[in-house]
Amino acid sequence: MLTVGSLVADCGLELVAGEDGAERPVRWVHISEHEDPTPWLSGGELLLTTGYNLGTPAKQRRWVALLAGEGLAGLGFGIGFDHKRIPKAILDAAGEHRLPLFEVPYEMPFIAITERAAARLINEQFDVLERGTQVHERLERLVIEGGGLDEIVASTAGAIAGALVIQDATGRELSRHPRRGGLDREASAALASEIAAHSRNGAPMAFAPLADSLAERALSVPVPGRPGGTPVAWLTVISDRRPLGDFERLIARQASMVVGLELMRERVVRETERRLAGDLLADALGERLEAEELRGRLRPFGIGAEAAVLVFDVDDPPAAEATLESTLADAGVPALVATSAVAGRPLLCAVVDTGTSDPVGTARRAREALVGGHGRDGVRAAASRPSGIGSLRRAFHEARCALEATSLTDGESPDVASHRDLGAFTLLLALQDDDALRLYSDGLLEPIEQTEGEYGGELLRSLEAFIENNGNWERAARRLYCHRHTLRYRIRKIEELTGRDLGRATDRIELWLALRARELVR
Repeated sequence: MLTVGSLVADCGLELVAGEDGAERPVRWVHISEHEDPTPWLSGGELLLTTGYNLGTPAKQRRWVALLAGEGLAGLGFGIGFDHKRIPKAILDAAGEHRLPLFEVPYEMPFIAITERAAARLINEQFDVLERGTQVHERLERLVIEGGGLDEIVASTAGAIAGALVIQDATGRELSRHPRRGGLDREASAALASEIAAHSRNGAPMAFAPLADSLAERALSVPVPGRPGGTPVAWLTVISDRRPLGDFERLIARQASMVVGLELMRERVVRETERRLAGDLLADALGERLEAEELRGRLRPFGIGAEAAVLVFDVDDPPAAEATLESTLADAGVPALVATSAVAGRPLLCAVVDTGTSDPVGTARRAREALVGGHGRDGVRAAASRPSGIGSLRRAFHEARCALEATSLTDGESPDVASHRDLGAFTLLLALQDDDALRLYSDGLLEPIEQTEGEYGGELLRSLEAFIENNGNWERAARRLYCHRHTLRYRIRKIEELTGRDLGRATDRIELWLALRARELVR
């Protein structure tokens, strides 16, 4: 880094005042004879002058004070023109303001100093770019080789000899290096608040954090996502030295691009894995795989010979998959997590290994995480008993039916339903004969399914909503997004087609069992 002291020494000169500011960085060299050159200064310049219009001590002191107030790096005073030596007033004022001051002899033209400074600055910038290119290439290799976010963060922190932290738009930490040091708890909380504020205000611009411990040595840069979209994260570099240098700033911006690529890669991988997990769950519940093949495909998920199925009724199952995955992983429970619509509506599901865990206890912990993470008090959960891999479909319907049975109770229901709550569903699950189940279901529901083309499906959905809401017209109509009078017409139509009266408990139970039997038929 070009400093006042190093440039003066390179020119064979010496500082005559403000020696304690010798390490001030020089951004550029400027020549001016104006009485007030501050409009053309932005801070960090080394100013060269002959002081030809600084004739009085008062004017000289005022001039030095103006320069010092603009953050000037240093001052070179040319002698042999209007002044045989540096005026005492300028010497005293420079010492008072701690402004580095040196004398430029008549024999040395100002251009000799500017050329030397320009050569040093250009070489430094070239060195910064060259080092930055090397770091960027190393980070790109980490992305290509699948090194992961933590490796990228560690490599970047090593390059700047400092610390680095990645946070999402809410300020939640995604990765940091080193794990300890570089950012204390107070500074971390302040940085998280600043990032959240910048994200809310729609200002995806780099900023210098305001925390006292980070002043002048940190920079937060947005991590780009989709073109024109909001940042997917924020990257903050924290140097061990002040002020933050050009190299650290360059690396911060380069690393933000690489981190954006890595986050996108991880997102694509997660989405692919979830899609594959969903396909595998659908194959397992549809019994389209032999037990041995299914066992082999579940083995990478850590699931052994016995498993249980957990089901959760949440508003947005796909959005809750990540929370469920991380909760089970933190609990050390191997699992396959996916959303299933086998039961007619999306349910969040997990096939969990039962080697060392109780399914009901696991489901209870997962439910608490889903309630806390998604702000929903109404998350319902159920768990099946452990069973062999070849019986996953039956395990799913056991959990699904337990969930359904507790939803129909008017009193208190357990936070996690199980086989103990099945009630009448036990009869259906105990009946292994698909033909018998199909015969029972078709006998009641076929007149509805075959009526008026696609309208039959709408009638079945209306019947199920009406029964599941215990005959409450308002709640059932809201679930179907229709008017209650429309629902009343549909229920009358169902009663005409089936010869049943849905005002009678026995007829309602028969149709309810038929709907459930229809789900259990392969």
